[in-house]
Amino acid sequence: MRQWFSLSAIGHDHPGFVADLAELIYEHDCNLEDSSMTILGGEFAVLLLLSGQGDELERRLSAACKRLEWERQLTVFIRPLEGEPVPYGNGKRFREYELQATGVDKAGIVARVARCLANHGVNITQMETHSRPEPGSGTSIYTMHLHMAIPEQLPIATLHEQLEQIADALRIHIDLAPLAGNR
Repeated sequence: MRQWFSLSAIGHDHPGFVADLAELIYEHDCNLEDSSMTILGGEFAVLLLLSGQGDELERRLSAACKRLEWERQLTVFIRPLEGEPVPYGNGKRFREYELQATGVDKAGIVARVARCLANHGVNITQMETHSRPEPGSGTSIYTMHLHMAIPEQLPIATLHEQLEQIADALRIHIDLAPLAGNR
């Protein structure tokens, strides 16, 4: 019977990080189903979805992850899933949108926007943030880019109005638009 696992790992970025994880999966006759990886501040982070079969697979994968942690000085966490993952939304109707927020860096931008979205049942499916000095002045400009799933029944005008209130309060700019290909 096929078993499913999520695996996350984080550690100081170095060549071979992905190869180490891919070999661990391959050596246990597992299949890498899905992945997301990034480098933040010199730290590499990965989230993997994998599947496999066999006796004591969870125990063997867990032992291999502990060995990899020790050998490569990583933090690795593996978790069995309750069965085959279901596609996002599980039959619920939603619209895919993106949000871009830009302004002078200050505390609370992500917290306020994310809480507004959560209060409306919007699911953030992807997020990237950056803080960079503005050329010339050196002022730190913060940019947040989100992909999200908005419930079909939520009026976009309602969400847009509340996001504009947050933008005004924080003195930032927020753009909300359908994801490319969903217009």
